[in-house]
Amino acid sequence: MEPIAERADAPGVLDLPPAHLELAWRALQIADAPAIFGLIQAIEAADNPPQRESYEEVVELFEGSWKDLERDSLGGFDVHGTLRAYAVVEVRPGDTRTVRAFLRGAVHPDWRGRGLGRAVLTWMEGRGRQKLAESGKDLPARLATFVEERARDQRRLYAAAGFSPIRWYTQMRRDLSRPLPEVDAPQGVRVVPWSVELDEQVRLAHNETFADHWGSEPQTPETWKQHGSHFVPRWSFVALDSSEGQDEVAGYLLSGRYEQDWPVLGYTCGYTDLLGVRQAWRGKSVAVALLASAMSAYRADGMEYACLSVDTANPTGAYGLYEKLGYEATHGEVLYSVEI
Repeated sequence: MEPIAERADAPGVLDLPPAHLELAWRALQIADAPAIFGLIQAIEAADNPPQRESYEEVVELFEGSWKDLERDSLGGFDVHGTLRAYAVVEVRPGDTRTVRAFLRGAVHPDWRGRGLGRAVLTWMEGRGRQKLAESGKDLPARLATFVEERARDQRRLYAAAGFSPIRWYTQMRRDLSRPLPEVDAPQGVRVVPWSVELDEQVRLAHNETFADHWGSEPQTPETWKQHGSHFVPRWSFVALDSSEGQDEVAGYLLSGRYEQDWPVLGYTCGYTDLLGVRQAWRGKSVAVALLASAMSAYRADGMEYACLSVDTANPTGAYGLYEKLGYEATHGEVLYSVEI
């Protein structure tokens, strides 16, 4: 494999989108968070995606010591100083198998059809290639972006730029008015509430658990701390095995509460953000015990559904497990990429 600096084919100079597009461009900063949120809301009102973004999630774009927003972000402002387009590129520090540059950008609905989408994508791809080269990691590399499955215009835009759809993620829901699964954890294993004291053990267990999952990379202590502004400790659980005389993490489930989605979905739900079972405990109903605990907690707080997302090609057969537990597919996302 050639060095990443060669394979990335990064531009020596990254040009801003052309002047004829009638926007002034500069790097984004935390003070722009309200403007970005307003732009995202306008886009959501026009496109009607099945999930919505909160202001807290916009703020998270700026958090993390590994981020260099001065070089890795771009905002396009009209003559009145109103944000009309934005772009953000991120490479996380923990990548050890495939170094990934995630691209995220959008254009205000009223400014579409002028070539802005292509220009923003060109900038993101160029900056992504630069960041891959700058990583110095001579690993397989990827330019990646997630697109809502029904967003045909976005999918065409990325396809025209040479990105390919390589992975599908299905959103699923489970009606909590139905009887919950009855399952006992295996002997020696007990399900306990998540706690700060267990969190580092859970992080290490997560990195081990997802080592055989496509597209997953290790979480560093800092990236892991970004559980998200919607993380709900009381809906999160850890399976501990004490059969060897001391507690060992066998599995875990971390949940989020995304109230901004509920009006669009038409129901309330507890969302399983992360679910993992370490190799030695797979096939022993640990995942079902964790899910049952989460469902019970969701229902106790008045939620109507339990929701989650699953990689349809998950090597553990998770999709089939969720179906057996009563989860039904609702919508999906597609990962578009350029493999380098």
